[in-house]
Amino acid sequence: MSLAFILRFCLTFWYYPQIDASVFILIKTFLIGFCFDIGTISFFALPYVFYLLIIPKKLYGSIFDRVVTYIAYSIGLLIFLFSFFAEITFWEEFERRFNFIAVDYLIYTYEVVKNINESYPIPLLLSAILSVLFVLIFITKKANVFKKTFDNDTVLKQKLIPSLLIFFIASIFVLFIKNEDAEQFKNRYNNELAKTGIYSFFAAFKSNELSYTEFYKTIDEDKAFSNVKQKLTAPNSEFLQPKGKQIYRTVTHADSINPAQKPNVIFICIESLSASYLNSLGSELKITPTLDSLSNESLFFTNLYATGTRTVRGMEAITLSIPPTPGRSIVKRDNNTDLFTIGEVFKQQGYERNFFYGGDGYFDNMNTYFGGNEFNIIDRGRGFLLDSDIKTKRTNIDDDEVTFENAWGVCDEDIYSKVLKEADEAYLTDTPFFNFVMTTSNHRPFTYPDNKIDIPSGTSREGAIEYTDYAIGSFLNQAKTKPWFSNTVFVIMADHCASSAGRWNLNIDKYRIPAMIFNLEKIAPQKIEKLSSQIDVFPTLFALLNWDYTSNLFGLDIMKMKKEDERAFIGNYRNLGLLKDQKLMILSDQHIVNYYEWETDNDNLIPKEINTTLLEETISFYQVADYLYRNNGLKLKNN
Repeated sequence: MSLAFILRFCLTFWYYPQIDASVFILIKTFLIGFCFDIGTISFFALPYVFYLLIIPKKLYGSIFDRVVTYIAYSIGLLIFLFSFFAEITFWEEFERRFNFIAVDYLIYTYEVVKNINESYPIPLLLSAILSVLFVLIFITKKANVFKKTFDNDTVLKQKLIPSLLIFFIASIFVLFIKNEDAEQFKNRYNNELAKTGIYSFFAAFKSNELSYTEFYKTIDEDKAFSNVKQKLTAPNSEFLQPKGKQIYRTVTHADSINPAQKPNVIFICIESLSASYLNSLGSELKITPTLDSLSNESLFFTNLYATGTRTVRGMEAITLSIPPTPGRSIVKRDNNTDLFTIGEVFKQQGYERNFFYGGDGYFDNMNTYFGGNEFNIIDRGRGFLLDSDIKTKRTNIDDDEVTFENAWGVCDEDIYSKVLKEADEAYLTDTPFFNFVMTTSNHRPFTYPDNKIDIPSGTSREGAIEYTDYAIGSFLNQAKTKPWFSNTVFVIMADHCASSAGRWNLNIDKYRIPAMIFNLEKIAPQKIEKLSSQIDVFPTLFALLNWDYTSNLFGLDIMKMKKEDERAFIGNYRNLGLLKDQKLMILSDQHIVNYYEWETDNDNLIPKEINTTLLEETISFYQVADYLYRNNGLKLKNN
């Protein structure tokens, strides 16, 4: 209880400017936190309480009793102490209590442990934890607590009352109290402070997926599909099942004047790059000279938003061109292979599809997802066997191709070298290729090769961004020397922002990302200021290339968007938002709806009376997206 209070107090002091610090709100925050601390303690007490109930009196103070008690007490303290330090590092990265990300990190221990070891002084932290552990055990022993525990003659009847109290508290939390009940405030930081990290962790472990129909507002399914189809209707498209629960449609662009073009396409998906870091989008940092220069030579989308806050959510949005669904990304779910992705559109045009990743694509289920959707895999596999769902070839990045590597994989220069090598080989076969390249250097611990930029490796995110930008420039300079360059289009876009944390459940400006299309034939460079979404980029590219194709994508052609079509989908694992005309509609679990006007000058959200028309539109898109996933409507077989 003391550790939980100290942590809550420290986080409050640390983020005092961001929280609602009025006296009543602060007291309420700490009282709610106190209740969740009690609930957490009750769960940890249960095993030992049960042990005390069943141990016969003759074993009190025996070697067996002493071993069990000392081990149980030590393990409990160790968990609490580890959680204390772990929450501080997790909060520093995500500005949240433990959530589903922490649960995912348990699965991918190699990358996570290596990343932590490269980011923090692990020997020092472990020494501190063990030192405090021994001090606490010593204090407990000096206070004669163990002696009083072992030297007593308490009978079963006397032990029942405190035991039943603990069982009762635990039962109340199991049956009636949810982690979301701590969220009693408008300020997101207060909601997070009111929670208890360990309790939040197990709550996230239990609810990594959320049923849209069970937890969110819905409308009639036929009406939802009708609304979505109306928004997707265009003069050059025709639905295959106009009245069915599908969005499959034919899309036509080519004609005698504008024939289809089939250049190679290299997509660079940049890890964690917020729009606010580019000078061309308002920054004053001067750490992205390559991207700032490219913005003047490309189709540059200046008002485009990511759908989520994690790499897998970005991959989902880009490849499936779909609004986010609640819970974990489809990339990490079951039943995520043989889907209609942008790779299928490239396949229809005769392209080879490749997914490049500098780490082991086992992480975050990337290889299963991309391999199961007919992308060839090029990653740092470290000898792991192919997943049974991978239907295509897998190429390893060999040791002799690596000049620098950290927890998340090889540096960006090394992955680009592999892209160049594979592109050279593909060029010889005269087969157009689509390469999806996922970068890793702009990720904690922010380490990269020495003597490349003027910011030392491992010191800051700004350094990692500058190196990321440098690597892109080096890659493009090398690509320009290749015979395939003139016939290759480069799409560059972030997977998500560097941070999504802020006062609100959805902080709009934290979702804005850079996106550009470079080296398009016969398309003049220009800045596109239309409000758009990550899901729109590839449908826009397909239109620019004049492709005729079958589509199951939600994205629109940004270039032909009318004012009333402009919108952006933003969300996290519980909140689903639709941004339109400076208004934000948010759907939350427990059937909660919030509607705001966005004041861009101070990035503030002003609560407004619900706009029923926008509410129905928002529900329609998210309900249809969820329906299609859960009813195999995203599958290729339905094409």
